[in-house]
Amino acid sequence: MEKEYYVDRLKIKKYSSRKEMGAAAAVEVGQMLRHLLEHKELVSVVFASAPSQNEFLDGLRNYQGIDWSRVVAFHMDEYIGLEAVHPQSFAYFLNDRLFSHVPISKVFYIDGCAQNVEEECKRYEQLLKEYKVDIVCMGIGENTHIAFNDPHVADFSDPKWVKVVDLDEASRRQQVNDGCFERIEQVPTHALTLTIPALLSGAHLFCIVPGKNKAIAVQQTLYEDISELYPSTVLRKHDNAILYLDAESASRVVMKDVT
Repeated sequence: MEKEYYVDRLKIKKYSSRKEMGAAAAVEVGQMLRHLLEHKELVSVVFASAPSQNEFLDGLRNYQGIDWSRVVAFHMDEYIGLEAVHPQSFAYFLNDRLFSHVPISKVFYIDGCAQNVEEECKRYEQLLKEYKVDIVCMGIGENTHIAFNDPHVADFSDPKWVKVVDLDEASRRQQVNDGCFERIEQVPTHALTLTIPALLSGAHLFCIVPGKNKAIAVQQTLYEDISELYPSTVLRKHDNAILYLDAESASRVVMKDVT
C-alpha cells in the first residue's frame, strides 16, 4: 500500500515491495508522458541505467497509450572507454531494457569512446538544451550520488551540463554490488555524466530507489543538510520531484517525522 509524505519540496511515496514501487512509478511516468504529449509535439526524457530501474523500465515499456514516436530520449551517464554495444555500457542497458521495445523517435547516446571527450560533453549539452528536458527518470547511488555526481565532484552550481568525472570507490563498488561487474578492478575509473544543474533542469523528476543497499543513502537524502556532501539532498529543492521507495530502502526513515 502506498504511503505519501513530503520533506521540504520532495514528495516521498513508499510501497510495500520493490515490484509494487516500480509498477507505480511506471504508471505515473506513463501518465505524465501522455499528459505532456497532449500539449507538446515532442517530449524529452532522461533515463538512468541501473538494476534499480529494472521494475520501473519493465512497467514503462508495457504501459499503453504512449506515442513513443514523439518521445526523444537521453541517458545520464556513460563510462569512458566502453562502446555502446558493450554489455556493461549504460547505452546497452537502456537499449536492452527499453529502447529496443518501443518505437521511440530518437535516442541520443553519450559516446564514451569519443576521441575528444570535452567536445563530446559540449555536443551532448547542446542537445539537452535544444530539446529542453521534460522528464528525468533517475535513481540515487549508495553514496547519494545522482548520475555520477559523487560527493567529491558534485556542484549544485556547476557551469557545465555534461562533464568528465573520476568515480570514487563507493560508486565503483556499487557496480559490483549490483552485479554489473564481477570485481572492482573491472569497473572503469572515469565517466561522462550529466551534472546536477542538467538533472534539475528537468521539469518533472521521478526518482526510483529500491533495496536495502540504498537505505542509508535514502536516510541521508531526507535528513542531512542540503549540500554537495550528499548530492541527492538537492532533490528537496526541486518543485516537481517524487522519490519512490520500497520497504527496504525506507527502513531507516521515520515516517512520522516526514511531513
